[in-house]
Amino acid sequence: MLARRHLRPGFWLVFWREIDWLHRRPLLLAFITVVPMGLMALLTLIFSAGLATRLPIAVLDLDSSDLSRSIIRMVDATPDTAVAVRVGELAEGRGMILSGKVHGLLMLPRNLERDVFAGRRPEVVFFYNTQTLTIGNLTLRGVSVAVPAAAAGIRLSLRTAQGQPIEEAQAAISPIPVQTHALFNPTLNYVYFLLAAILPSVLQIVVVTASAYSVGIDVETRHRLRILRRLGGGLWPAMAGKVLPYTIVFLMMLGLSDAVLFGILELPLHGRGWLLDMAGLLFVLSCQFLGVLLALLLKPTASAVSIGTLLTSPAFGFMGIGFPRLGMNAFAYGFGVILPGTWYLTARIDQTIRGTPLDLSWKPILVLLAFVVGLAGLVALRLESMRAHALRDAAGAPPTLKDALP
Repeated sequence: MLARRHLRPGFWLVFWREIDWLHRRPLLLAFITVVPMGLMALLTLIFSAGLATRLPIAVLDLDSSDLSRSIIRMVDATPDTAVAVRVGELAEGRGMILSGKVHGLLMLPRNLERDVFAGRRPEVVFFYNTQTLTIGNLTLRGVSVAVPAAAAGIRLSLRTAQGQPIEEAQAAISPIPVQTHALFNPTLNYVYFLLAAILPSVLQIVVVTASAYSVGIDVETRHRLRILRRLGGGLWPAMAGKVLPYTIVFLMMLGLSDAVLFGILELPLHGRGWLLDMAGLLFVLSCQFLGVLLALLLKPTASAVSIGTLLTSPAFGFMGIGFPRLGMNAFAYGFGVILPGTWYLTARIDQTIRGTPLDLSWKPILVLLAFVVGLAGLVALRLESMRAHALRDAAGAPPTLKDALP
């Protein structure tokens, strides 16, 4: 502390003042450290299983035949679904779906076995909740795999019973076999893309709002801005000294989340680590400059924080993780384009799961760099405008106010 008293106005004085300020403001310190770490721990705990399995569904068996029981056993044997309860009527199953006790209802019609062996095409109906997109699709996938497999087994048995060789019967059932290969994330592990995308989305909210708050309370009034400028020996070193401590903290938070993802949850790194680090640095800087720009443009500080929250909170829905951006309307696509997190997630997925070649990996990096340069330029223009305005005011102000300027 003694050394700090002898610091001259400049970058380091504002830097240490900001460190002391964080120490004296535990809520702000908790917001940029404890909150992201707590959310990361909670989300990691939720998604640590990697893949949702054995999702409970209900069964309405109106046939009660050997075939229907065989289908139920096959559905229950899939990793995606588990037959949790049998219901006696359709309304009961619907009520269980609405209450969330089950995620789907499989209805096997009357005379199912008789119609199948008679060569007819009875319909097996599956009801599921599409509002829960991931869970609904998983249960649908389990049923869609089990029921056709049971039908194919029956057709194969009928053909072989009629004397057809098994090779010809198999060829007749599947005349054009289809081989499917998952190019990226073949284990279908949700940690690899969902959790890896949620954590930066949370950090984006924290970085923008914390930057808007920390800068806003120093530039909210001319008096406070004048003090900051005098401490820094000018607006530029003052602003750099104010922002840098948060940059270090946010990079530590991002590094900590990466340590958990790569070290504990074994997220693959098929690309280049240095490119991922570069994207992370540009992502943090662009989010900080966005928060600073909001603080410089909007008064009071609460307005800047509110707008920052409004911009970043729904960001995850527009980043193309849960729904492809190419399928979005113009507003949703454009909203995703203006968010730094969208491009950071593109670079992140490229370097982790996809292993995108270097020549194709530069686009999101260059877009993030453009974010940093563009937002820094806007911040610079705003600071120069505020500085010129302060000088004009000082020229016509009493000598005591003029003396307060650097």
